[in-house]
Amino acid sequence: MLMIPVIFAVLSFYKPTVFKVSGWVTDEQGSPVAAANVTEKGKKTVAITDQNGYYSITVSNEKAILVFSYVGYQVQEKKVNGKAQVNAVMKTADAPMEEVVVAGYDKSKSPVKRSYYNNVFAGKASGVMIAPSSGYYYEKDDEGFNTEGYDNITENIFLSATDNPLSTFSIDVDAASYSNVRRRLKTGQLPPAGAVRIEEMINYFQYHYPQPKNNDPFSFTTEISDAPWNPDHKLVMIGMQGKKIPAENLPASNFVFLIDVSGSMESPNKLGLVKSSLLLLVDQLREQDKVSIVVYAGAAGLVLKPTTGTNKTAIKDALERLTAGGSTAGGEGIELAYKTARENFNKTGNNRVILCTDGDFNVGASSDDEMERLIEKERKSGVFLTVLGYGMGNYKDNKMQKLADKGNGNHAYIDGMNEAKKVLVNEFGGTLFTIAKDVKLQVEFNPAKVQGYRLVGYENRMLKKEDFNDDQKDAGDMGSGHTVTAIYETIPVGIQSSFLKSVDGLKYSNNTKALSKTNFNEEVMTIKFRYKAPDGDMSKLIEHPVKDNGVKISGTSENFRFAAAVAQFGMLLRNSEFKGNASYNTVLQLAKNAALNDKEGYKKEFISLVETAISLAKNKKTPADTHLAGSE
Repeated sequence: MLMIPVIFAVLSFYKPTVFKVSGWVTDEQGSPVAAANVTEKGKKTVAITDQNGYYSITVSNEKAILVFSYVGYQVQEKKVNGKAQVNAVMKTADAPMEEVVVAGYDKSKSPVKRSYYNNVFAGKASGVMIAPSSGYYYEKDDEGFNTEGYDNITENIFLSATDNPLSTFSIDVDAASYSNVRRRLKTGQLPPAGAVRIEEMINYFQYHYPQPKNNDPFSFTTEISDAPWNPDHKLVMIGMQGKKIPAENLPASNFVFLIDVSGSMESPNKLGLVKSSLLLLVDQLREQDKVSIVVYAGAAGLVLKPTTGTNKTAIKDALERLTAGGSTAGGEGIELAYKTARENFNKTGNNRVILCTDGDFNVGASSDDEMERLIEKERKSGVFLTVLGYGMGNYKDNKMQKLADKGNGNHAYIDGMNEAKKVLVNEFGGTLFTIAKDVKLQVEFNPAKVQGYRLVGYENRMLKKEDFNDDQKDAGDMGSGHTVTAIYETIPVGIQSSFLKSVDGLKYSNNTKALSKTNFNEEVMTIKFRYKAPDGDMSKLIEHPVKDNGVKISGTSENFRFAAAVAQFGMLLRNSEFKGNASYNTVLQLAKNAALNDKEGYKKEFISLVETAISLAKNKKTPADTHLAGSE
């Protein structure tokens, strides 16, 4: 008892030894290293760097030692020595990539000012890895727990131009298939055939078509040359360039972030990546833009009322507080998100729900039919939909496709921060601002020139010929600055082909004869386009005849050669019955000769993926043939 006053006296002079340190982590080229782990040596405190390489951590004392680690880099130790800022430059490791501890997410309800996470789980347990310098998340695949869902794709076949002169389809600006295929290849597996949508692979890349003139929302470009995989056939490339609207001239936005916070989203490449992705988008907001946030797990709720772009801190804090857990009531979340968008509808602006999910709905309206009916009902409100897919192992690609197709929307698969930046920053206008909706194409082939044809890709976008003039029929939308590319493979008149099957002549109708070669002698086809204004109900028609002015493939544009290379790559990955003489080496040759204009480095990455596929094909590392409708 006599010592108690002495103890209090001593404690009154005691100063806490905890010390806060922050800084930036970069690689040897000075680029930020996102998702690097920063720990205090001998302690359990962990921080993780944000997309700018920034971290903040509280250590036990001024003499603490910080340990910096990241997959593919050498582990570094740095003494604090009383400094409030400690930066680190990560050096590439010579050893093969290994798994490291990955930081989890802050479970507290208080706002987090930076990307600073506390709870730790083992990367080995989750199987998630981040490859050095790539910004993409990869997985250590476990087929026993893989329930990814892909729809079966029945390839378009060759049709007779005499019997079927019209080909009608909706445009597709989605690019989710390419980033998903990239993820599969990076994990050391050839993708399932259902994951390979060739049109989305082609349209992942920006092509350099001329900007539209006058008041037209898009321009048209066509080229004709030999098919690289079948010299007897021709390829006709159709390119569309959407009008690019400067960011400052884009209409005000009413965004609703609809975020899946169910238990299936609790991993770094899901909710963690959703937060980081949307933080990039928040930085693009202007004063006139508004954001609301709706979340759903076992139930749906509004966690942020409409907040203007001037209050970015409030939006970011609301995102940072999100945690995952519970079942997935996706239908309820969609209904609340659209209700919120309608209540804050901007009659002269851009109204859009941005859905972030792995698509693994399991409570309430969850069947494909129920979800499609719900989305079809909600789209009538004039609210557009953007679907951002995340995750691996249970990713429901088939469901995401249906949601985007039925909801006047687009679909992207976010496999890392690089893809998030591409979709939400570099292509901000194209992803989130519609300049034309219900865009349809109808091609009429001249049977005097074309014996048969097939559309490469677009299998889930095909329309009946009567749908072209039907303004009630939904079709794809085009965003500001978007490019859309479609490729037809044609069989010229006079070429013997096993792809065209003969049928008996008709008894009760006059035999259809090809047009005389004197009629429209120079035209191979006529392309008709229909589209509506974003707020319009009546379509406009544009016609574009295409003359037979084909050249050798060496004389085609870089656009043509690269699109042909991507199409050929997709056919090989799908093991298409129409691949002819296609080979990965031909793909490489075409792509390398068309990769000069590659500021973003996407074409270089494509070439790397082809080389990876060559290695995998030699080892025949491909998933089982069960990767069709339903799950893998």
